Amino acid sequence: MNMTENFAATRLATRAIHAGQEADATTGAVVPPIYMTSTFKQDGVGALRGGYDYSRSVNPTRDVFDTQLAAVEGARYAVALSSGLAAIDVLLRSTLKPGDSILLGDDVYGGTYRLLSKVFVPWGVHVDVVDVTDLQAVRSKLSQHHIDVVWVETPSNPLLRITDIWATSALAHEFGATLVVDNTFASPVLQHPLQDGADAVVYSTTKYIGGHSDVVGGAIVLNDPEVYEKVTFLQNAAGAVPSPFDSWLTTRGLKTLDMRVRRHSANALSLARHVEGNAKIERVLYPGLESHPGHDVAARQMQGGFGGMISIQLKDGMEAAKTFVGRTEIFTLAESLGGVESLIEHPAAMTHASVSGTALQVPDNLVRLSVGIESIEDLTEDIDQALASL
Repeated sequence: MNMTENFAATRLATRAIHAGQEADATTGAVVPPIYMTSTFKQDGVGALRGGYDYSRSVNPTRDVFDTQLAAVEGARYAVALSSGLAAIDVLLRSTLKPGDSILLGDDVYGGTYRLLSKVFVPWGVHVDVVDVTDLQAVRSKLSQHHIDVVWVETPSNPLLRITDIWATSALAHEFGATLVVDNTFASPVLQHPLQDGADAVVYSTTKYIGGHSDVVGGAIVLNDPEVYEKVTFLQNAAGAVPSPFDSWLTTRGLKTLDMRVRRHSANALSLARHVEGNAKIERVLYPGLESHPGHDVAARQMQGGFGGMISIQLKDGMEAAKTFVGRTEIFTLAESLGGVESLIEHPAAMTHASVSGTALQVPDNLVRLSVGIESIEDLTEDIDQALASL
């Protein structure tokens, strides 16, 4: 669904609250209702009320979220899916065919690599891997053989590498490739890949957009009407759609996204600065630190903060990392990220176990922190006591 034109010129936080949120015509309810129905009465054969016939194909609650997210992103279209991986799958299967090629960053979510290597490669799609932060390396790969899609995460998961979206999109387009950005870590509050030249954006809406660790979802955001038609066809044909209740939860989360992400970012920057230089830490990875190799690009490309994710490498190796993640009290040992509560995990054994032994393998002394919106004093004290216990 197209973004609501009435709110196109307003600022992001306003669009997030008002776009698609018209009061209910019958009752005046300020919050649009949840349409928990699988089917809709027709006024005659093919005479649909508002275009609704069956909730796999279209549902009013899902339409509200699509309108809201497209408005927040400043895009023509947003398409909600049942998970972030479903969004990746639908976008790529809509635009690729056997024999095509993907150029993948060498630091991405383990589930993305698993999907591409175990599903798309057997289907006949070639996957090549490169450090996408290195423009010369990207150019070299693009010049060797035709690439159809360049896939970027920035900040990447879990090493928080920063890719220059504008420069990479220009390079991809020079060689006839499209650029897709997984913007999950930054969210549309901090980063706008379509404005920087990307052709499509994907999200795990489970993370910052949902924001409360109570819903699983994904989304594709884009401007190209032809690709949009292909994506929505496959969304309906394959059926990877969120339920009305999931759509409503994600809509509710998106309304407070701006406020939450800025708090996540402020807390993460404070914590990263605090632990940098700790005697038990080998390296702190956070794009808001001047020591981060991608800091200058992030400062230009990310607006209003650097996100809520921090990765740290411990000097005493894997066992220290595994011990550390079990010693925190406020940070909960769990997979996922982007919720209001702080989480901690060991990527090599958890979220990125599927890339073990590949070019995407992550250091085994790495710990990933999803910094929540609790009191920063409590979060800092929790990390300090966990480090002191090692």
